[in-house]
Amino acid sequence: MRARLVFIAIAAFWLTMNGLLWQSEFGSHGGETPVPVGLVWRKILTAPDASSLSVYQNSDRMGYCEFSTSVGQEMSTLDADRPPPEGLVKRAGYQIHLAGNVALGDFTNRLKFDGRLQFSTAHEWREVNLKISSHLTVVEIHSVATNQTVHLKINSDGGLLEKDLTFAELQNPNALVRALVGNVADSLLGVMDLSELSAPAATQKLVWRASRTRVKIGTEAVPVYRIQTSILGHDVLVDVSTLGEILRVELPGNFSARIDEWTKP
Repeated sequence: MRARLVFIAIAAFWLTMNGLLWQSEFGSHGGETPVPVGLVWRKILTAPDASSLSVYQNSDRMGYCEFSTSVGQEMSTLDADRPPPEGLVKRAGYQIHLAGNVALGDFTNRLKFDGRLQFSTAHEWREVNLKISSHLTVVEIHSVATNQTVHLKINSDGGLLEKDLTFAELQNPNALVRALVGNVADSLLGVMDLSELSAPAATQKLVWRASRTRVKIGTEAVPVYRIQTSILGHDVLVDVSTLGEILRVELPGNFSARIDEWTKP
């Protein structure tokens, strides 16, 4: 169980880090009506409302997650009848918080996760904190952009492992998984439907596309922003409301997260 939990934490962090490290590579082509990816990113960072999503693998509900921003958290404390004060973003800063829990495969208990990403006023990431825990194992990951390193801490069955990794090491998921979990890595690479990869494929930069389109939620067709890319040969798609709320996320391994209204007839 410890090995699988470590792999899930690494995979989640690796996907996040690749998106952040190569944020400058975002494109603005493709889609129904192309828009700059930076526009959608700003919408997400300043979303006034939290996004509550159910997590699925195929059609099986596995858990839930909640996505919120520091701007939205501060706005929730304001008087709804008055306009937001000037300088709200500067005081609140840019921060994303993701929390929830899921049940995976043959795990005997649910996995809880809690992550925070902090950004500068220029939308550049500054710090990442991620914690994934089960009944027996806790994995914590912390990184500061200026240090160019990641600190990994694993507490399992009374044993403690701490390791510092460079950003260069993070760019090869095969070598990273094998260094941390040893001989069981081959079976773990299938957890998120990720096959064995060569170093060039694993380090390929992400190219994001953004567009404005319409999707059906409940009985209505509503406008959304859509950002998408391909990671390790698998598509990743995120639908965002015009106010920045996350509506749907599609990930490798037939994993998805979406608002409940998405599945209503």
